[in-house]
Amino acid sequence: MRGPKIPITIRPEASGDEATIHEMTTVAFEPMPFSDGSEPDLIDRLRVSGDLTLSLVAEDAERIVGHIAFSPVTIGDNAKDWYGLGPVSVWPEIQQRGIGGALIKRGIADMRAMGAKGIVLLGSNVYYPRFGFVHEPQLTYAGAPPEFFQCLLLDGGLPCGEVKFSPAFG
Repeated sequence: MRGPKIPITIRPEASGDEATIHEMTTVAFEPMPFSDGSEPDLIDRLRVSGDLTLSLVAEDAERIVGHIAFSPVTIGDNAKDWYGLGPVSVWPEIQQRGIGGALIKRGIADMRAMGAKGIVLLGSNVYYPRFGFVHEPQLTYAGAPPEFFQCLLLDGGLPCGEVKFSPAFG
């Protein structure tokens, strides 16, 4: 995996970034056939509910160009310190230049440093395995094809049970 094709800096979300994150997420997910358009409001709800555990932005020399969110999840056997990744967004005109990948790598590193035991996501089973995500049948998520529900074990053993995202996911 190489770094982004344009110079970026990654930092935690700061006060005043909210409107840009909302707009960018709206535009980034608009053409996606799997999206119902709820992603920007989801980030806002996670922020308001206090469930936005980690929110990172990527900036180029002029503006915010990408965003990633992590929030707590619950798992059937009461595993602790597991989190959900997503959504991840990058302005459409600069997608596929490594910005999303850089955000994912940094987010995983930050979550590991925060003591996370693992991360789950619902997403491409072609894209996310490059970061170590795999489908594990002992972790389930209702309402989605199993092959798109993936996890990354960071520490300890793999829990077992149904995963539930923050209530902000609705």
